[in-house]
Amino acid sequence: MYEGAVQNLIDELGRLPGVGPKSAQRIAFHLLAAETADVKRLTHALTEVKERVRFCDICGNVSEEEECRICRDARRDGAVICVVEESKDVVAIERTREYRGRYHVLGGAISPIEGVGPDDLRIKELMARLSDGQVTELILATDPNLEGEATATYLARLVKPMGLKVTRLASGLPVGGDLEYADEVTLGRAFEGRRSLED
Repeated sequence: MYEGAVQNLIDELGRLPGVGPKSAQRIAFHLLAAETADVKRLTHALTEVKERVRFCDICGNVSEEEECRICRDARRDGAVICVVEESKDVVAIERTREYRGRYHVLGGAISPIEGVGPDDLRIKELMARLSDGQVTELILATDPNLEGEATATYLARLVKPMGLKVTRLASGLPVGGDLEYADEVTLGRAFEGRRSLED
């Protein structure tokens, strides 16, 4: 335990996701040793992001305007919506340059253990977007874990009466991986999602 401001900084850093006590301590001491100008730039960036960044009124992605750049892009296919858990997932999909539709960010996944239910996510907003009849396909791109699967299943059942085409991202083996290191679920999904090489 340290005194005063140092301990306060370690405690606050430790509240960040993925930052344990040791990492918080390392970061704190890095900041103590850093140039004052570097720390001021970090402080400014943190303050600026809280003041300027908001969530898109349409899809829930991060934006500095009422609508994000993707929702403003008229070239995007409005008939397809890809549902993701967080804004970071949008960035990951955009990096592939394979998808040209629109997105809907839920803001998390259903997790009864953590007290997150459907009403805590942006599901009502999704249903409102689907109600106008313009969307023909819903791609469920939630994480391939227990919470993501539960969320995808819930959404698929919810929108089934609307007659939409509902798809789920394929999952399986990573490129460059070895079969012997794959867990049973991943290997099972790889078999389910196999495709013909005669295309």
